[in-house]
Formats: sequence, structure tokens, C-alpha cells
Amino acid sequence: MQIRNLHTRLVLMLLLFSFARVVAQTSDTNFEVPVKETIKKIETIFNVEIKDNDHLLNDKVLEYANWRIQQGNLEVSLANVLAPFNLVAFKSGDGTYEIKKFQYHRVSEAVAEQRLSYLSHLYHNKEEWETRKSELKACMTSAFGLDKAPEMPKSEPLLTKQRIYDGYSVENIGLEILPGVYTTGSIYKPYPLIENAAIVITPNGHFGNGRYRESEQIRCAMLAKMGAVVINYDLFAWGESRLQFPSSTHRNSIASTIQVLSGKRLLDYALTLNYVDSARVGVTGGSGGGSQTMFLSALDDRITVSVPVVMVSANHSGGCPCESGRGIHLCGNGTNNVEVAAMAAPKPQLIISDGKDWTQNVPETEFPFIERIYGFYGKKDAIKNAHFKNEGHDYGFSKRMAMYPFMAKYLDLDLSKVKNKQGKIDESTCVVEPYEALYVFDDKEENLPKNAIKDINKLYELFGEKNLRMHDEKK
Repeated sequence: MQIRNLHTRLVLMLLLFSFARVVAQTSDTNFEVPVKETIKKIETIFNVEIKDNDHLLNDKVLEYANWRIQQGNLEVSLANVLAPFNLVAFKSGDGTYEIKKFQYHRVSEAVAEQRLSYLSHLYHNKEEWETRKSELKACMTSAFGLDKAPEMPKSEPLLTKQRIYDGYSVENIGLEILPGVYTTGSIYKPYPLIENAAIVITPNGHFGNGRYRESEQIRCAMLAKMGAVVINYDLFAWGESRLQFPSSTHRNSIASTIQVLSGKRLLDYALTLNYVDSARVGVTGGSGGGSQTMFLSALDDRITVSVPVVMVSANHSGGCPCESGRGIHLCGNGTNNVEVAAMAAPKPQLIISDGKDWTQNVPETEFPFIERIYGFYGKKDAIKNAHFKNEGHDYGFSKRMAMYPFMAKYLDLDLSKVKNKQGKIDESTCVVEPYEALYVFDDKEENLPKNAIKDINKLYELFGEKNLRMHDEKK
């Protein structure tokens, strides 16, 4: 009998195909099955929901797929099945799992906790930790390429006219940190100027408008009014740095090197000023600036106080290559931002976190790990956590309100200078300048010094490297 109905034919063909699949699950075909089937089996075994919202499993077939399921261990089972395709499963807040492309800078919370447990068994006292810390510091220095950086040129910094406000002043700076490479930023100082002023370095994150944004200006002005010389500077290939290197190069790994080097060499400059106190040096920044805060604190012994904001996490180490592109988290056979933050011990550190980003578990997971290391020095009182459960990823008002007293305490700043008649910290007297007031070169390429490098390849060459990045359009 001929089958004339096309729909019936298709149904029979699908049934035959499915039957063939079932029969094919033998050693003759290396037990090959569609990955979707194995994921459904995992859902049944572990009573979980696994979402493939981006349809990443379509058409994927895996040999020995069902053999990769490890009874009693969901995380290992998922890793065994998804890893061959560079896929991972992240657990959501509602308990479900979502399949995503592999991200080298991010792991699941379960894996993060396992790593912290592993790391904690590497050292049990101050001496063992100091050995580990030295190993990490040497590796990070090499990974960033700081050991290959040319010396800072002896050229004079380019300073703009000073603007005077209530209790502080602002001037902009262009500092030649490498031959032909200029870092641009602004310097906020107490006004009238005081002797033995503290120093605060404030690296930027990826928040919109960079160092020109209102909250950045307010933060710097407040610290200056309290008695600190504050230096805020552009990210690489952001702000006026784009005059030398286009914004697309911000995702080159060398961006990470330049950002760390910028912080260190701006501090070099600040320490030449005869009215600063080299024993009182703070650093604070949010998001990517939080990463830079941790890096500078870990690598530069001159830093005495640190406040990394919304970045200390065991499961996330920065999604931008300007934070994680140099492989520093591969140091010591694997580290993370929690261990990097702990490298600041025993110096005072305030970790600011929130409930709506990757820092949501800091009070229960990351903070106890770091506090233990501070305990090796008998300095648990020097490490604090300000957690804002109902807030998100920013360096907003409440987070600044937590930072000001901490910096005042450990940098010996005068908090009374920023309090109103009611005794509350008051930011209202700070002036938010227009973007153009903060420019060094008036945001015009023709105003750059004649020796300014404008080729990313030449920047790599300064470190004896080649630019190997595959640009997005070639991927």
C-alpha cells in the first residue's frame, strides 16, 4: 500500500529516525546521542530545570553522552556534557540552570565555592600565606608585563589651570607614563592647600561617561575637602585616551597593563609633591575600577588603605579584557579576585558589595575567606564589609557614605569638613563641572604632544610584544 499523505510520511520517518537513535546507543556508535536528550535525562535524575534560551544545544551530538552523567553530582554531570562544546550551566536565583557559552572570567557559584575551599587548604598560617602571596605577586607582575615596561619619561606633567571651589581645587593632568603614551585625569586638592595631605588614587570603572560622571566628581571632591590629594584618571581608550587609541582597543589585553601602570605612575608623580604624606595612600574604585583597586593594592606596597567597590567575587573576575585579559587569574595554578583582594592584608580594607550583581554572596562566602587571612596577622578588625542587599551595580550615594568614614579613619582625614550643621555628611557643596572643564587636550587630537603614539601595535612593541588580538570583524 502506498502512503500518499505527506504528513503521514514525515511522521513515520521521524519515528524511524528516533528508533534508529535508540538502537544506535551502543559501543558501535560510541553511544552517541543528541545533547538535548542527555540534558533532559539530567533534569529527570536531579529534579532540576535546565534552560537553553539561546538554543545553544541545537544539532549538537555527543559520544558517550549519557555515560558522562555522574550520579549524585549535578555540577560535574553538567560540566562533563557541556564542556566539549565550550558551554556551561549557570544557576539562577530561582534554582533553575541556564546554558551559556563558556566565559573564562566567570564560573558557577558552586565551582566558586569549591575553588575557595581548595585555596583555603593551601595555607594555614601567616608564613604559608606570605609564600603564596609572593608567588602570586611575582606572577601577576610578569603577566601584566610590568617587569618589561620602559621607565617613565622625565617629561614634566601637563597641568591645566586650577579651578577653586568651596574647600577644594581641581586641575587636569596629562602624564607621560611611557614614551609617547599619556594618561589623562584630574587632580583634586584641599583648598587652601594643607601640609602632609593624604593621597587617594581613584581608578575608573565602565560606568557611563567615565571620570566625567557626576558621582565620580563628587567622590573626588569630597575626599579632597576632607584633606586628600585625589587623582582620578581615564580608562585606557576611554575619555581623552581615545585621542591616542580608538575605543575598540579598550578590549585589547594591553589595556589592563596600561591601566595598572597608570595608577602606579600617577602615584609616582603624587609622591614627588612636597605637601603629601607617603605613609597615607588610599585607593578606591567601582566595578572595573574595583578590579584596579585590588590590583594596585596587591602589587604596590605603597598603598595603605583600599576600598574595592562591587567587584570582589569568587565567581566573576571581570568580563572586560582590560581586567582579565592578561591571565593573572591563572597565577599560582589558579586564583581569583577574592585571593587577590586578600593580598592587601593586613592593611585596612573595606569591601563594598550589593545584592543584585556578582557580589551578592560576599557576606557569606567571600568575606569570611578574606577575614581568615587577615586573622593570620591578628588584624581581623582591619577588614570590613558594607553590603547593600537591595542595591545594584554602582558606586552610588549609600556606598560613598560607607567609604568616606572608612577613608577618614585610616587616612586620618577630617570628616567634619564635609558635615552639615546637622552633623550629617553632605555632598551638596560639591560642584559638578561640565565635561569640557575636565579635558587636558580639549578633546582634540591635534593638541596632543608631537611624540604621542597613535598606533596600538607600537604600544605593544614598547613591551616587546606583538598585537595578536583578532578584531571582532575578523571573528
